[in-house]
Amino acid sequence: MKAVRLVQIGHPVQMQDVPVPDIGERDVLVRVRAAGICHSDVHYRAGTSPVKPLPVTLGHEVAGVVEAVGSQVTSVKVGERVCLHYLVTCGDCYYCASGHEQFCPRGEMIGKHRDGGYAEYIAVPARNALHLPDEIPFEQGAILMCSSATSLHALRKSRLQAGETVAVFGTGGLGMSAIQLARAMGALDVYAVDINADKVALAHKHGAVPVNASQCDPVADILRLTHGRGVDVALEVIGLPQTMRQAVQSVAVFGRAVMVGISGMPLEIDTYRELLGKESEVIGSDDHLLQELPLLLEYARRGVLDLSDVVTRSVPLDANAINQTLDDLEHFRGQVRTVITP
Repeated sequence: MKAVRLVQIGHPVQMQDVPVPDIGERDVLVRVRAAGICHSDVHYRAGTSPVKPLPVTLGHEVAGVVEAVGSQVTSVKVGERVCLHYLVTCGDCYYCASGHEQFCPRGEMIGKHRDGGYAEYIAVPARNALHLPDEIPFEQGAILMCSSATSLHALRKSRLQAGETVAVFGTGGLGMSAIQLARAMGALDVYAVDINADKVALAHKHGAVPVNASQCDPVADILRLTHGRGVDVALEVIGLPQTMRQAVQSVAVFGRAVMVGISGMPLEIDTYRELLGKESEVIGSDDHLLQELPLLLEYARRGVLDLSDVVTRSVPLDANAINQTLDDLEHFRGQVRTVITP
């Protein structure tokens, strides 16, 4: 089968011919129908977030059709539409047993530690395959498994309460999901911060208050819009020191700034004025949980979470097209979300 693989850190991904993966008795083989190109893949290609072993097929946002099942699999059937939880874990350790499987010491992420979805087929444990309702297209099902799931987990980490206010720094795939999910969870106002006017306009279409950071100081504008108070929750989904700091500065007394974007650069905080003096919090949010995905899929099935204009482009399973998309993401330009359709 054809697969687009990361062969060397800091170099373009390459198309390779590899065998169709074998499956064990508790695994499923999925024919990939859609695989999202995520900003995290940029970090993997660059080496900002370690990937091993190499070479590896990238792609952790995956949806498709079950092609074959292992002898002990009863949870899914051949021909079923599925989307894939990207964390493959042991299921037995302390973290798995306590519902925090993203910290499983034996955990592997598809598209990072084991072969992912930039391919014609992928093999995963059956428990990682969730039924994808007919109402949700494959392209949307794929990105639900990362950008939307990560946003939902971050909002749950923020302890968002109905009637609170939220600022989302970055209105790409994660941000657009976060805006809609925050409103679904009862946020009174959601402020969408970005330097891309088209993305800010799209966020406004989904009910957010637009804050175009190319035309204003976003912290000052949020304070103005909230009558000097700030927001209860700020989500940073970009991973830049400037926007991380702005998220911290924008929160109110008792506010919570949640860091989601991957960055290799430090965050500087004025601990008295920005943290102690407001009894505010800075919270790290990592990945998401399998137990969160059924609710997320139901939000999407009912149209509460609408990704129809978030997936803005599709490309074939082609190394050149994928590398160009990764280059655009690396320089914070291009589409909201691009999906590979093999």
